[in-house]
Amino acid sequence: MKKDKAVVVFSGGQDSTTCLFWALEQFEEVVAVTFNYNQRHKLEIECAQNIANELGIEHHILDMSLLNQLAPNALTRKDIEVKDGENGELPSTFVPGRNLLFISFAGVLASQVEAKHIVTGVCETDFSGYPDCRDVFIKSLNVTLNLSMDKEFVIHTPLMWLDKAETWQMADNLNALDFVREKTLTCYNGIIADGCGECPACKLRKRGLDQYLSTREEL
Repeated sequence: MKKDKAVVVFSGGQDSTTCLFWALEQFEEVVAVTFNYNQRHKLEIECAQNIANELGIEHHILDMSLLNQLAPNALTRKDIEVKDGENGELPSTFVPGRNLLFISFAGVLASQVEAKHIVTGVCETDFSGYPDCRDVFIKSLNVTLNLSMDKEFVIHTPLMWLDKAETWQMADNLNALDFVREKTLTCYNGIIADGCGECPACKLRKRGLDQYLSTREEL
């Protein structure tokens, strides 16, 4: 794979930034793609731009505003509260069709830039119940993409079976822990780095970091 080219689905958050560093280790050339769906925090796009610029990576920002019209939720509407799912319901932050569309359009971009590989930070271990983060969905979409464009794309999910502590460990192994901790945006309230500390994303991120750092200290 070292001689190949990859497109990374990139939001500027912890997971996708860790995947970006992973891709830089695995592939000769890496292109990042970020989707503007009029998400709650425009800072997310700025954060992605800043990281791509700092790392010297070709970066595409695609207009996906139609998704905002179709999928009212806590990430597209400021008047919808961010909260976990209850009684088997999905969290209010679930955006229907997001990964389906993002990875599909990443495939179109990959075809244009002649990249065989597509990298995404979806994870089934800490996936909050999102159905489009499941391994079975990714495998299905990989087949569909290849059939739709007569290509041999390979979708990579480096974080699929990792919990947040293990994701932090991966960042550390890639010599990127401080970078990911200080320059990424995971917080649902739009605060870079350690975030607000109160939203579900921040709690998950901090719990994983604390767990990893305590394990590292024991070694």
